[in-house]
Amino acid sequence: MLYQLYETQRAFMAPFSEFASATAKLYNHPLSPFTHTPLAQRMSASLDLAHRLAKDYEKPEFGIRTVPVNGVDVAVQEQVPITKPFCRLLRFKRFSDNPAVLEVMKTQPTVLVVAPLSGHHSTLLRDTVKMLLRDHKVLITDWTDARTVPLEAGPFHLHDYIEYVQEFIRHLGPEVNVISVCQPTVPVLAAVSLLATKGEFTPRTLTMMGGPIDARKSPTAVNNLALTKSFEWFENNVIYRVPSNFPGVGRRVYPGFLQHTGFVAMNPDRHLSSHYDYFLDLIRGDDESTEQHRQFYDEYNAVLDMPAEYYLETIKTVFQDFALVNGTWDVKGTLVRPQDITTSALLTVEGELDDISGSGQTKAAHGLCTGIPKERQFHYDVEGAGHYGIFSGRRWRELAYPVVRNFIRRYNSAPGVTPSAESSPESDAPAAPMRRLPQAAAQVGGAARSQASPRPRAAREG
Repeated sequence: MLYQLYETQRAFMAPFSEFASATAKLYNHPLSPFTHTPLAQRMSASLDLAHRLAKDYEKPEFGIRTVPVNGVDVAVQEQVPITKPFCRLLRFKRFSDNPAVLEVMKTQPTVLVVAPLSGHHSTLLRDTVKMLLRDHKVLITDWTDARTVPLEAGPFHLHDYIEYVQEFIRHLGPEVNVISVCQPTVPVLAAVSLLATKGEFTPRTLTMMGGPIDARKSPTAVNNLALTKSFEWFENNVIYRVPSNFPGVGRRVYPGFLQHTGFVAMNPDRHLSSHYDYFLDLIRGDDESTEQHRQFYDEYNAVLDMPAEYYLETIKTVFQDFALVNGTWDVKGTLVRPQDITTSALLTVEGELDDISGSGQTKAAHGLCTGIPKERQFHYDVEGAGHYGIFSGRRWRELAYPVVRNFIRRYNSAPGVTPSAESSPESDAPAAPMRRLPQAAAQVGGAARSQASPRPRAAREG
């Protein structure tokens, strides 16, 4: 019933949102007589803010048109090599007509980015992908909003997530490097562990960033909620059926609007302050700050529904039973054994100020992957970074990315070539800590975005 009420309210607010947007332009357009009336700027700013608070936010585009490679801008095109009911494997294919650049791109490592299925769309990792494309062939898991998946497609369990990841790894081959951000660190480690147990190849490198490998360490508000509420509480209070105006009508989901409410409730003062600053920036005509705000909240407010069975199993397995670290996780009859991974290299990345995945939760992977030699295990703390800062924004670009890039480069050297000291994971990490940005919008919304440009005739990367 709650989902239906929300949809009714959303439909009721849609005309008001459009009216507010149109009226805001009447008080702001240079050719409108209303622009020259007293308090026109305040009226326009108030209506613009009302429009943004009431509007419905759709999934944004990645919008990556070009990236610099070896000092030359190359075109980028999205391709979909694999489509599954609940996910598609999205590839960012790079093109260039420069022979030297093309040769460089052909030899660069392949990276599979496993995006979170935890409320936001994979476009939240836009900045992650943009930086990686400079030095890698990049693919990402683009998860589907469960409300758009018809019931005939069947349920989606946590073990299905694991099997999706395994299929993508097999498709890309033994030279793939896997990066998991936040929630997928646990199922990705399980997927690779099961591959190793079965004697299949494992990725050359595993990079795990800000995820709850061991949610018992430095528990956050997210962890405490899972521990203080029973499994039945989650099933009875946050699971609803998709209403009739979506293709997935009748499917049990954890609705995106409930997740968004939880996101905002974690830092209500910060969001209130951010919206008030946006109002003041509109009055002052600060176009740069207002655009940063729009970019951040266009992404932040765009949420998706999660399949109920997947969400509930994640709560129980990861945050209540701690099955991975306790060694009790059984996936379709096979025990998850991270100690069976022997040929991959491991890098864990945590943010100093992360309030979602606490300190030590991701680093715990090293204690589980005892089959990986110590000289192929690395950990990096991003000083001054919150949760978003480790994969998006200035700290990602200036601190975390050089470490990740050099780690992958070290274990993807040409045959017979010994990696140099300069390619060690820590070599580009600045020694001095950097200041913390005051707002989440500065961490995520400040990410640079490519503008659309015509794609030249070009050869593609290898």
